[in-house]
Amino acid sequence: MVEATREICGTVSVERRYYVASLPPEAAHIAHAVRSHCGIENSMHWALDVAFGEDQCRVRVENAARNFAILRRVTINLLRKDTQTRAGLKIRRLKAAIGDIYRAQFLGW
Repeated sequence: MVEATREICGTVSVERRYYVASLPPEAAHIAHAVRSHCGIENSMHWALDVAFGEDQCRVRVENAARNFAILRRVTINLLRKDTQTRAGLKIRRLKAAIGDIYRAQFLGW
C-alpha cells in the first residue's frame, strides 16, 4: 500500500493505493516502481494537455472521443521521433499544421 497525503487550501486529503507485484518486498524497490509508473503517466498526460489541449476537448459523440485520443497519441509519438527540430511538442505540432514541407517530412511522404 502507498499512502499519499496532500493539503490544499487547508483541506487535508489522504489517498491509499494498493499494488500487486512480483517485486521483492523491499520499500525502496516498490517506491521506485510506483514513482516510475506515475512519472510515465504524468508525462504523457501533461504533453497531451499542453500540446493538444486535451483537458478542454469536449468531443462526446459516439466513438469520436476514443478516435481523437488515438490520433493524438499517434501524432505525439510521430512528433517525438523528430530529432532535428529543437522545439517543444506544441511548436512542432503548430509547425506541422502550417508547414507543408515539415508535415510531409514528418509523415514520411
